[in-house]
Amino acid sequence: MTDTKPASSALSAKPMSVRIGYGAAGIGNLYEAVPEAVADATLEEAYAAGIRYFDTAPLYGSGLSEIRVGRFLRQVPRDSFLLSTKVGRYFVPPYGEAFKGTGYFAPLPLKPVIDYGYDATFRSLEQSFARLGVSRIDILYIHDIDRRNQGEAFDLNYRTAVEGCYRALDELRRAGQVGAIGIGVNESEVASSFIRDADLDIVMLAGRYSLLDQEALADFLPEASKRNVDVVAVGVFNSGILAKGARPGAKFDYGDAPAEIIEQTLKLNAVCDAFGIPIQAAAVQFAFGHPAVKSVVLGMAKPERIRQNLAWFETPIPAAFWQRLKSDGLLGADVPTPA
Repeated sequence: MTDTKPASSALSAKPMSVRIGYGAAGIGNLYEAVPEAVADATLEEAYAAGIRYFDTAPLYGSGLSEIRVGRFLRQVPRDSFLLSTKVGRYFVPPYGEAFKGTGYFAPLPLKPVIDYGYDATFRSLEQSFARLGVSRIDILYIHDIDRRNQGEAFDLNYRTAVEGCYRALDELRRAGQVGAIGIGVNESEVASSFIRDADLDIVMLAGRYSLLDQEALADFLPEASKRNVDVVAVGVFNSGILAKGARPGAKFDYGDAPAEIIEQTLKLNAVCDAFGIPIQAAAVQFAFGHPAVKSVVLGMAKPERIRQNLAWFETPIPAAFWQRLKSDGLLGADVPTPA
């Protein structure tokens, strides 16, 4: 495999607005059960507000998110939006068997099967097409192939994903059946390894490039730039602490926020207050400082969240603010910041 390839067209060459993407985990009932009418209204509001990149996955509500996203997107012109979903899981009837839940409220009553093999990839994709009801999917990600999600099975599943799932997606890309292929992971080290082992167009990275965590800057982001791999940043609020504030019960990286993270957030808040900038605006805009980051996908499960997140994205932030964060030691001197 060569070290570099032509510039990716996954997101960077799209004429539509994809800087802010819509993440559909919430309407798959991630944190609470979302009524059908609210899910429909949220998607309608996102599209009306100009969002043109929609991301979903079979995991989200065991297919519920894909059903809801597809139901809405079938009402608008197909060439007016980008759609991504993920592979690595498919679903089967439980036939009375009890199985561990997926962490979603009231998911579809189907049993998940995690499988990164070649044949399973096509099975996963065929189920996604059936739920979405669209003629094409623009971006396909291999989902959750990282140590956090795979545990002791990581080494085996990683190799299976490279030899099976990636091979299937590469064939689809070569045949023109999908525009771009990539992975969606929580760990920058895994992302770095995968883009060395496979010719990817795009990586969706969760939580590892934010105001509170720049782990990806040490390894993955330089490698992505070298290989012309587009990056989609997700989890920029780090499980909520940068959205809801450093308060009792604040969450960071899917768990309770440790004391040092709470202290760091309070210091960031103080600088934001001094400049009259919502910390949420800084969190949304920060990742765009790195040239490899082409989009930030935000999860939004209520219509009012759409305009609020877009307002944070559009909030003017002066260069002096970012410089203050560096001078106060809240960002490293070499961390790129938005122009």
